[in-house]
This record gives sequence, structure tokens and C-alpha cells, in this order.
Amino acid sequence: MSVSDNSPEAPDVAAIEARKNLRYYLDQAFYYTTMIFALALAVVLAWIIIQIGITALPAISRFGLDFLASTTWDPVRNIYGILPQIYGTLVSAIIGLVVAVPLGLGIAVFLSEDFLPTYVSTPITFAIELLAAIPSVVIGLWGIFVLIPFLRPFYAFLRQYLGWIPLFGTEPRGNSLLTLGLVLAFMILPLITSISRGTLVSLPPHLRQGAMALGATRWETILRVLIPAGFSGIVGSIMLALGRAMGETMAAAMLVGNANRINISILQPGSTIASLIASQFGEAGRDQVAALLYAGLILMILTLIVNILAEMIIKKFQNVER
Repeated sequence: MSVSDNSPEAPDVAAIEARKNLRYYLDQAFYYTTMIFALALAVVLAWIIIQIGITALPAISRFGLDFLASTTWDPVRNIYGILPQIYGTLVSAIIGLVVAVPLGLGIAVFLSEDFLPTYVSTPITFAIELLAAIPSVVIGLWGIFVLIPFLRPFYAFLRQYLGWIPLFGTEPRGNSLLTLGLVLAFMILPLITSISRGTLVSLPPHLRQGAMALGATRWETILRVLIPAGFSGIVGSIMLALGRAMGETMAAAMLVGNANRINISILQPGSTIASLIASQFGEAGRDQVAALLYAGLILMILTLIVNILAEMIIKKFQNVER
């Protein structure tokens, strides 16, 4: 029996071709649109770097690399150097990572491995992600009026019992590198937790099932299988958090103390590159603006180095995972 072309079961070849063509054109439109946005973003970034470089050129030509090694910041004599700020930026960011990485990774494991029922873990996850939306100026005020008074007994304890360690060898001050580091840890915690949790949740289920089938306990599965499998994502979250901590501005300006000196004790005030720019840019003259933008350029380079290292580490461990 022959089948008529007009029967209801016959495929509509023209409609199928039309849908294929429409899908093709939509894919092409999406591809070129996203490519244009990506290129535009790169152009904007290059334009920002060029403009900062042009404005900072007088300071670059005058101070050169001595700008990185000098501890003098004297707008009256137009002599500038940012070694204390580089030191403060790195030390406060490292303190933030030391506190936030184990805490954030622990929370990510706790929320991703069925320790809690879904109706409890979901609101907790949502609340942690909401912490990232709090403005840094609000966190700075919280640090001044709540955290510093709360930490004073803890700082006194460190000074009294661990004062033989140079890191705690001076009388504690409220505004200090340690205070800023703890606040930075609070600020980068949602970033580490969210990305690490997303990495662990997206791992293939057969990894857990295979480890359990071989007799591994839950913690053996987490520590020996899941965390190594998601290591590239976890490292990526840590590196992104490090970049975030190094570039934090308002909270740093409010909590670090803005002292232009290098002190081995983290209980003393210090300064960061971002806090230096935030606190002096509004009243700076022409030469000082050039020096501040030179400092900003150094901060961008440091952040770029962190991101490049992150990409290298992630690619290395992705190759191992394959």
C-alpha cells in the first residue's frame, strides 16, 4: 500500500528544513554576538590599562623600579615608594586565605555530601552566597564597631601568651593587618565555598559509588577521591579569592590603619595598595595622582600574575585528572 504525501503521518520536509535553518542562524547569531562582547571586553580592559599607564607615565619615568623598593611616601617632597603597601597587601591577603580556605572548603564539603537534609542545606547555601552581596563599606563599618571590640581580648591573649613570636610581638592595635586579614577572610569565604561546593556537586556520581563499593568510608571517599578529583576547581576558587582579597579597597582603607611602615607584627597598623589609593586619591595633586596610578598598575600586575598562576595550576591538574 502506498503512502500519500498528504497523509498526516508524512513528515513535513519543508518545516524540518525551516527549523534547521532557523537553529543554524540562531547559533551563528549567538556565536558572533558573544564573540563581539568578548572582544569588546578585551578592548575595554586594554584601554583601561593604557589610560592608567599614560597617566602614571611621569611617575614611572621618574622613579622606575625604585618605586617598588622604597618605603618613603612623601607628597610634600614628591617622593614616592610603595614597598610597605606591597607588603601589607600580600600579608593581609595571606592571612585571609589562611583563615578562609580551610573554613570554606569544610563548609563546601559539609553542604555537598548529604550531611544535612536538603531543606536545611539549601537555605544555608543561599545565605552563604548572599554574604557576597554585602557592600564592602558595610563590612568595614561592621569591622570597626563590632569586630574590633570583639577581638580585643583575643589580641590581648595573643600578645600575652604568644608575644615571643615576632608576629605577635607588639602591643595590639584595633586597626591592624590581622584585623584586615580576618575581615578579608569573611569577604572571600562565600567565593571559596560556592565554587568549591559547585565543583564537588558536579563530580560524576560513579566516583562516590565506586569508592563506596571498594569499601572506603565516607571520609576516605571525600579526602582521597572527591577532593583530588575536584582539585582544579578548588584551586581556581582559592586563586580568585586571593585576587579579590588583594584588590579590596573600602574595607582595607577603613580597617588597616593606613600606616606607611613595615612591621613584622600583624597586630600593628599597616597599609595596602588599594587602601592607599582610596585614602589619598581625592586630595592628590598631579604628581601624586601619577604615583597612585603607578601603584594601581602594580596592583593590576600582581593580580594578573595570580590569575596566570591559577590558570597554570588548573590546567596542570586538569591534565592529571584526564
